[in-house]
Formats: sequence, C-alpha cells, structure tokens
Amino acid sequence: MRGSTTTWRRCTLAVLMAAVALTTAGPVSGTAEAVTSTRSPALIPASDRQVRFTADGTTTYGTVHIPAHRAGHRLAAALLIPGSGLTDRNGDQPPASTPHTLALFASALGDDSVMSMRFDKYGTGRTGWVRYQNSDHIDMAAYTRQAVAAYNTLRAQPEAAPNELLIVGHSEGGLQALLVSRTVRLKPAGLALIAPQDTRLLDAVDYQLAGILDRLVTSGELSPQQAQLNKAGVSRAIADFRAKRQVDTSGLLPFVDFLLNGMFGPHNATFVRSDDAIYPPDIARRVARGTRTLVTCGTADTNVPCRTTPPLLTALATAHTTGPGLRILPGLDHYLHPAGTPANDQMIAPAAQRTLHDFVRPWQHLTAS
Repeated sequence: MRGSTTTWRRCTLAVLMAAVALTTAGPVSGTAEAVTSTRSPALIPASDRQVRFTADGTTTYGTVHIPAHRAGHRLAAALLIPGSGLTDRNGDQPPASTPHTLALFASALGDDSVMSMRFDKYGTGRTGWVRYQNSDHIDMAAYTRQAVAAYNTLRAQPEAAPNELLIVGHSEGGLQALLVSRTVRLKPAGLALIAPQDTRLLDAVDYQLAGILDRLVTSGELSPQQAQLNKAGVSRAIADFRAKRQVDTSGLLPFVDFLLNGMFGPHNATFVRSDDAIYPPDIARRVARGTRTLVTCGTADTNVPCRTTPPLLTALATAHTTGPGLRILPGLDHYLHPAGTPANDQMIAPAAQRTLHDFVRPWQHLTAS
C-alpha cells in the first residue's frame, strides 16, 4: 500500500518492543503468543472459478477471476462486457478473431487486486443460443438482461465487495455497460468504457464504411467516383432500413453489398433496429452522480475514432461523473494494439494497461470484510 511504509515500520518496531518486554518480564511462551497474534491472515492464491447463471430461461456460463488476497478480505469486482457480434467470454470470435481482449483485461485488473467476471454471450462459447435458437429474434434488451444477471452474479460472489462493483465494457460492450448501470439497483462505483460505441449503430456503420472507401481511394484500388457512389448507396440503404422501406444494395461493391445485406437481413434485423434506436449519450446522461468513469479512444481506431467521442463525454459531464474521463491512446487501434499489429495478437499495449491501472487506483487495496 503506497504511503504506508513508515506506518508499517512503526508497527513492526512496536511488536518487537512488546516481545522484548514480555521476554524480560515473564515466561518465554508469552512472547510466542504476542507474535502469533500479529500475523496477517493467510494469503489465498489467485484462481479462476467457473460459474453459471440464468437469464430469460437460458443458462449462461462464465469465469470469475479472483486475484491473490488475504483470507477474510473482500475485493473490488469488475464485470467485463464484450463487443458486438458473437464475442465470447475471452473477447474472441473463434476461429477467425482471437485477440483475447477480455481475458487480458481480467489479467490486468487482477494485477491490481481487482477480481472480475466475464461470460459467454448468447450464441457463443458454452452458452450457445438455447432458448433463442438463433439470432433472428434477439434484441439489445435481451443482451442487457443477460449482462444484468451477470452483474448480480458477480455481486453475490463471496470475495466481492458489494459497494465496489465496476463495469468494464469494450466497443459495443461500452454501450452495454451504460445500459446495465442504468438498470441495476445497486449502482456500480465505476464504469470503464473502452473504445465504446458512442453513437447510433448505423451512423457508426456509415462512417466506418466511408473510411474504408476513402482508404481504398488512397491506395489506388478505387476511383473517387466509385467511392462516392458507394457512400451514397450506403447512406440511402440506411435511410431506407430505418424507414422500414425495401433496401436496395444493387450496384454497390461486393463487400459493401454483403455487409449491408447481412445486417439488414432476417437474422440480424431485429437486433440492428434495437441497437440503432439507442443514442449512447442519452443513456450516459443518466449515469449515477459521482460514478468514476473512464472513456478511451485510440488515435488509430477506425471503428470508434476520437472525433466521435465529444457528445458522450459531454453527457457524462452533465451526469456529474468523476474519475479519469477521456484518455486518448496515441497510435492504438480498436483492440488496444499498436497500429499495424495483427488483429489476433494477444496483447494489450502498455499505454492501455496503464490507463486501466489508473482507473482502478481507488480500489487497488484490499477492503476488510
């Protein structure tokens, strides 16, 4: 514990002086009793606990990571929420994408004596679809109910300090963190929104595709005229989908056509509509006053660029949140890698680790139960 070195030395000196006094004034056995009574509780080694809980009649499976701690002490506890798509408890979409983002978050938080819980979203890992069978009818509210059940499960863990609960969300998980914090009865003490979805889903899709098209023009793979044609087609398709009109993607580049039809098709339309209906700053304005909040953006992040964060930050300020606030991560991409790093490299850049470390600073020390 920082700042406690002098106090520790004084306590140690006091114990030694008491032992000397007892040795000179009474039986030697009294010295043993005095020393024994000052011993710290036993250190329990770090471990992972497999847990399960039920939401909407479906069993969800997850992992609780418990860092080394003293017996009888409770720890700050963080719920880790993954990003969009079929992302599992580790932050992976195997076999194609395995950056291990959430597992790395758990490890980094554990180094600061913060326990954590991560879980397999519907359609992933051991959880699977079960009740929902597939993605046809699932919406954002269902995922929120699952995350709320996870939060309550974490709160019930015997090592968790109930007044030191945190939520760490990555990408779409950042929006989900805001939704959970609004829903749960016992509000989290802190929210870490890591490269969070900060605008309506289809607005993000619009600017993400525009960025890809611009990069193709820069590399000489696409003419400016083709790029402009496709940008207009994307904006038109989004407007038609929102208005519940027939979406026409004919004439667009194959990868653009594939992406839009995948989003607007029968398997994803319900979820996309429910997510797109949410404007994250509107939810952020309702975060509990005094909540310690972190928002990150990487300057090489093309999914959630830094230029889109101001409305979210303004909303959090309006809610009178505290904490680190915005932390810009120079040169880092959406997965907290240095720009150009292969997406599946299982690492988090040191700057991102320091940011997480600073966020949990108030909770790094063990809290007596």
